[in-house]
Amino acid sequence: MKTKKCLFLFGALLAAMGVTSFAQTNPDGTPDTGDMHAGHAPLNLESPAAVEKRMQWWSDARFGMFIHWGLYAQDGCFWKGRDGQSEHMMLKLKIPIAEYAQLADVFNPVQFNADDWVAIAKNAGMKYLILTAKHHDGFAMFASPSDGYNIVKRTPFARDPVSELAAACRRQGIKFGVYYSYGRDWHDPDVPTDVKADGFRRSNTWDFPDEGKKDFAKYFERKVKPQVRELLTQYGPIDVLWFDTPEKNTAAQSRELLELIRKLQPDCVVNSRLGYHLGDYTVEEQTIPADGNPLPWESCMTLNRHWGFKKDDHDWKPASELIRNLVDIASKGGNFLLNIGPTGEGSIPAPSVERLREVGQWMKLNGPAIYGTTASPFSKLEWGRCTKKVADGRTLLYLHVFDWPKDGRLFVPGLTNKVESAALLVGAPPKPLKTVQSAGGTTILLPEAAPDKISSTVLMTVQGALSVEK
Repeated sequence: MKTKKCLFLFGALLAAMGVTSFAQTNPDGTPDTGDMHAGHAPLNLESPAAVEKRMQWWSDARFGMFIHWGLYAQDGCFWKGRDGQSEHMMLKLKIPIAEYAQLADVFNPVQFNADDWVAIAKNAGMKYLILTAKHHDGFAMFASPSDGYNIVKRTPFARDPVSELAAACRRQGIKFGVYYSYGRDWHDPDVPTDVKADGFRRSNTWDFPDEGKKDFAKYFERKVKPQVRELLTQYGPIDVLWFDTPEKNTAAQSRELLELIRKLQPDCVVNSRLGYHLGDYTVEEQTIPADGNPLPWESCMTLNRHWGFKKDDHDWKPASELIRNLVDIASKGGNFLLNIGPTGEGSIPAPSVERLREVGQWMKLNGPAIYGTTASPFSKLEWGRCTKKVADGRTLLYLHVFDWPKDGRLFVPGLTNKVESAALLVGAPPKPLKTVQSAGGTTILLPEAAPDKISSTVLMTVQGALSVEK
């Protein structure tokens, strides 16, 4: 069992306690006490043991599927022939609520099959799946008794994707979670936002132009709390609640929401976009940090250039890039949440399916080098990356070789532990390799050709606690 601790930072309380403040501010204007990368002493809402127990499966999983799906997918982020640019098309084109809601009248994704979607994720080697239950357009992709603007009440489809995906995930042994847009909702009259650095507001100013009259607390009580409660009481276990875009919420509201989650589903993992650094892990979007993070973190990234289905976006990342991103993230102690954007008909685009199938083929052999691993002990490896496990007094080093050495000599700098064995993760049993140790590190003698052109894995077992000379 790993002992990596998952930590909370609660900015407003620390500020109130007189802790040194930083230049950034929280949504309500109070000083931000630093992000989770900075390694500041945390103020936990629970004991470290409780947090670690909740996070164990998540830390072991390393790979998950993100699904952005909503009304914007109907015509691939186009509106009456106009390019809406992304799943934010309601904002980009300033589509009035009355007109945007007409999409619900024709949204009928009859090709949607929850078991098929989950099978695609599972075959790709993914361990959890997260669906957008409500995005910024305010439309609920689940049966919401508190708000009639939802897929069951407003569309000819009249089915509940959250219910069907939750059940399919349980059948196939995949953890299930939901995304919820917290601080942005273009369908609600009481959701203001800050003016961003580009001078643009992310709130609905065309239907509701007077930001000063908007009262976030009314929206919080009327919609956020009831819908979060519905998500946590209608579908069985929700393994992850993935919040997005805290804007004008207060520290007290973020804490109240977290306390509600802990009361209803104590085992539900929550990301830090709840606001004020509350949550179990932090999020990187479309980036992989150079040095990772000693605290739990996740990088969410798209398969092409958009989150939602964009019908003219054919810029698909190759499987080689996805695999190396996964390895890079795992080697830095993070999870990789890879997004797909299903169509308005309810199908996953064929290029997405093809690439996930290729990733899955790689994971069938190399999964042990990803699942349950921790970050690399090496500061830099010119030829690739490393992940690590500790078991029975031994350290297992998974060496992910991106650039196969032409001379057949793979040098692991600074490794001075006695090597018990080294083998390529290929064939059954794995092919053993010879090693040569010196004062500067360990050299592994490799065959002439790489077993995998994308990333070949060498498993090296060393005795005792790892000692790496920097």
